[in-house]
Amino acid sequence: MADDATVTPADIARLAGVGRAAVSNWRRRHDDFPQPVAGTAASPAFSLAEVEAWLREQGKLAGAPGRERVWHSLRQAAAQDAHLPDMLAFAGAFLLFVKRERKAWSSIAAENDDKVAARLPEAVRRALGEAAWFAAFPARMDARRVPLVRALARLADDEGVAEAFEFLRTRYLEQHSRRMHPTPGAVVGLMLRLAPGEVRTVLDPACGSGAFLIAAAERFAGADLLGQESDEAAARLTAIRLALRTDRADIRSGDSLRGDAFPDRTADLVVCAPPFNDRAWGHDELLGDPRWEYGLPPRTESELAWVQHALAHTAPGGLAALLMPPAAANRRSGRRIRMELLRRGALRAVIGLPPGAVPNMAVALTVWVLRRPTPEERPSDEVLMVDTTPADDFAAAAVRSWRRFAGLPGSDGGDDRAVSAAVRIVDLLDDEVDLTPARHLPQGARAETKQAFAAARARLLSRLDELPRSVPAMTALTGNDAEPAAPPTTTVGDLVRTRRCELLQAPPKMEVDQGTSPVLTLDDVALGRPPSGRADPSPDRPVLREGDVVASLLTRHATTTVIGEGGAMLGPGLVLLRPDPQHCDPWFLAGWLRVAAAEARTRGSTGSVRLDVRRVRLPRLPVEEQRRLGRAFRGLVELQATMRDTQHLFEEVLRLGMAGLSTGTLRPAT
Repeated sequence: MADDATVTPADIARLAGVGRAAVSNWRRRHDDFPQPVAGTAASPAFSLAEVEAWLREQGKLAGAPGRERVWHSLRQAAAQDAHLPDMLAFAGAFLLFVKRERKAWSSIAAENDDKVAARLPEAVRRALGEAAWFAAFPARMDARRVPLVRALARLADDEGVAEAFEFLRTRYLEQHSRRMHPTPGAVVGLMLRLAPGEVRTVLDPACGSGAFLIAAAERFAGADLLGQESDEAAARLTAIRLALRTDRADIRSGDSLRGDAFPDRTADLVVCAPPFNDRAWGHDELLGDPRWEYGLPPRTESELAWVQHALAHTAPGGLAALLMPPAAANRRSGRRIRMELLRRGALRAVIGLPPGAVPNMAVALTVWVLRRPTPEERPSDEVLMVDTTPADDFAAAAVRSWRRFAGLPGSDGGDDRAVSAAVRIVDLLDDEVDLTPARHLPQGARAETKQAFAAARARLLSRLDELPRSVPAMTALTGNDAEPAAPPTTTVGDLVRTRRCELLQAPPKMEVDQGTSPVLTLDDVALGRPPSGRADPSPDRPVLREGDVVASLLTRHATTTVIGEGGAMLGPGLVLLRPDPQHCDPWFLAGWLRVAAAEARTRGSTGSVRLDVRRVRLPRLPVEEQRRLGRAFRGLVELQATMRDTQHLFEEVLRLGMAGLSTGTLRPAT
């Protein structure tokens, strides 16, 4: 069926409310299961209509999650994935209509489908106006879409209108859109908390998915929210997201630099994560633009064009906070503009974020804090430099440092002298005008005190005293002089098939940088650390339990872990095996998975090979023997963790010692 939506095995599992293993079993055991219509042998795609018909015949749709069925109905109505953005706008417009005119919808819904199709378009347009981002809602509607809108209304009743749209949008981004990287919640919160006093208007001139504006709607109740986005589809979806939360949002599509949608508006707070390294930002077209108050941005300095655009829209006394690449602080081509921003008191702080604060970036980003001076004020002679890398909570340390520097309330608590310093502007006006924070923090502020060195040294010596107690895990293993007997073997796939073990995975495109619940990530497993990701709960995101075995699918992270404390969700790139403890010991299983990953990496021609977990072979042994071997595997893994922690302590003592010697805080004993 050329115009039928297609689904993957993961989609089918969600649609039927089962695990992916069940779908694999259906394909093997049922000759009438639909055949793939697209994709590859490793990643097949099936006709949604054929799959739904088969599931219905088998009675497997009865318990299907309602929102999954709505999502697939939406995809099927779109016919082709290229039309999905329009269908999402259609769904968003209807959900907003339901929010604003619930009584009107109840009246219309009581009619038959033909009458609903006849009455609904006019009712929606009357309630919502002619906003361009709702243009996908038709002036005439086919009655075949009425079951979809009824399903959308039920979903809104069950979960709320905003939550219903968020689910549909998330599914779209996971499966049918280019990968988007919203600014992480911790960074968004940091930038919004920099605002002084009352905020009545917030502008994001490159709003993307709307992360800043949605957070601003919650933080600054009643504020006007203005946003512009060059990608029309993204602008439309962001407009709907905001409209479902507040009546005070105005989102426009278009390029803010070339076609400013708000030329006469100023804001108390401008926040933005502009595009980086954009050589086609409009340099030649905008040579005489009045926004270039601090100098014409060079062709290679698009970020400085965005800085001046933000300042042009900042009300006197207002603040602008922009997420910037580190190179913008020291590129020679931008030296003159940086100098003018400092001289005239517009640049007030540069905050260096720690590596990984914005996960999709290979470099550690910075936040530039700018202020539009009022006509009567005298420019400041200092600028704040903050390097949050050593801080336990980078966002809290940055906000405290800024509010203390700016004389604002909320700066109490925490000593941030090790991460921040006020630097005289005259000291920055040299041939480089380098605004890299770490370069300007006084060594005395950056170096740790002798008490910190003494404490770290004490922790290391204590760990070294404990180390002999960990060694028995290694010395307890003895040589086996007898020829090892080759026991019968089985595979992980056999364990899953015979229900001695359950296999689960997270969605491959799951975002793990913002949400309400912890997520165990690939890096967490590789580094042996607690869950560091965040995401919102979802039925297709497995929650870890004590005794679960988690392994990396990539053999460059040839490691496994057994979960000691459950509650976190499983992240992408990992596989979860949940053994039945009556038949399979978790540590025994984890040990053989690690051995298989190491062997696969050795055989591979590159540094990373994908591990086929189902094919991993392991001995078929009685559970008591498994437990005995499992205890040995566990002892070695715990020894590895102890050695890793000891290495970290060595590095900490080395760092503190070098810093102390360089600043005079420490000196040789003799």
